[in-house]
Amino acid sequence: MGVIFGTDGIRGVANRELSPELAFELGLIVGSMLSRSCGRKRPSVVIGRDTRISGHMLEAALVAGLLSAGTDAVRLGVLPTPGVAYITRHSRMDAGVMISASHNPVEDNGIKFFGRDGFKMPDEWEADVEALLQGKQNRDSRPVGSGIGTVRDDAQSALDYVSYLKSTISGSLAGCKVVLDCANGAASSLAPRLFSELGAETVLIHHQPNGLNINEQCGSTHPEHLRKAVLEHQAHAGLAFDGDADRLIAVDERGDIVDGDHILYILAAQMAKHRQLRHNTVVSTVMSNLGFHKALHNRGLESLKSKVGDRHVMEEMRKGGYNLGGEQSGHIIMLDYSTTGDGLLSAVQLMQAMLQEGVPLSEIAAPVVKFPQLIVNVRVKNKYKLEGNRRIDAAIRHVESEMAGRGRVLVRPSGTEALVRVMAEGPDERELSGYVEGIVEVVKEELEYSVV
Repeated sequence: MGVIFGTDGIRGVANRELSPELAFELGLIVGSMLSRSCGRKRPSVVIGRDTRISGHMLEAALVAGLLSAGTDAVRLGVLPTPGVAYITRHSRMDAGVMISASHNPVEDNGIKFFGRDGFKMPDEWEADVEALLQGKQNRDSRPVGSGIGTVRDDAQSALDYVSYLKSTISGSLAGCKVVLDCANGAASSLAPRLFSELGAETVLIHHQPNGLNINEQCGSTHPEHLRKAVLEHQAHAGLAFDGDADRLIAVDERGDIVDGDHILYILAAQMAKHRQLRHNTVVSTVMSNLGFHKALHNRGLESLKSKVGDRHVMEEMRKGGYNLGGEQSGHIIMLDYSTTGDGLLSAVQLMQAMLQEGVPLSEIAAPVVKFPQLIVNVRVKNKYKLEGNRRIDAAIRHVESEMAGRGRVLVRPSGTEALVRVMAEGPDERELSGYVEGIVEVVKEELEYSVV
């Protein structure tokens, strides 16, 4: 077995790479590890999932493994990823598990683990799990009788999570009309409840999951329906989440996209205004647009770049003592409130900023003037062969030479899918298209382009 943990837990096609057998093994191994670390105390683990049809299957197998290791399991049902992190920490559980493939299509699924502090488990812990999966360490014998774990369902904790989100803003959202695109995912029941209880007028789209329609031409990766609904209903804003609701992409009252860069800037400006932005610095990734960095600079704020992935953003934030960071894709981390990216939290904070400023969303997002940015995703058979490929490196150097400081190019493997992402940014969109097409062709030839 190769490396199974990516940048955001384990991902794969459910019932193939991510099989119930693997889920059982993970439950057994993680449960045994927790039992050792908890000593005489029986460990407890909370488990949430998104709305995918495979979620029940993987949950059942994972729970069976945990119980077999003598660990108690608490099933939270359908819940956003940040909700699982919150409940793990505030209910003083020994670990939390989320079964989700985030923005991926329905056939995929994933498993990610949180420690008792609500943060994602570190790389070292994941390496220990992989070693046990590969049989490199001895596994504990299984308990019998009263030593077997128990399982129970918990519906109240989801409502506690909503109450907590409401407490993070002052006042209400009365007078605000929003369109919510729930991606037919984990936000489908909680987002409408949250915004209604805060006093907002809500219009709902893609909020009726059937197990198969999660992320299907909707949510944060497909905001076109949201734009149409905002204009049709003359809403103040549209808010789109992904399958597990740890991302947010917004649409302003004119139908223009307000992405993660815009949201980060708006929240940074608001926090700095109230002297809440630590070190006057925002942590972003190398994917953030040059216009975002310029807007921060014009406001007297700093930015620190990390590698792509919310895990890497979080590492930089914790290392440097920063409290705001995120990605262009809509992962926004507000460490004063949450231990992971939280789409619902970001949404209520964004709407509060708009109401406090007393101006439309388009106006508070306006300082971020985006440079044209073109991204092409190339599906390949082996993304790991990208690093050190001489032909691809040469193609990148050629484009960098042609751009001569007027822009930039970035080629990287996806952390969650079998993709290589080719991005170019600069003042001339037509020029960017040619540069990206050239690199894409080399990537296809070198890494065995896959049409599936």
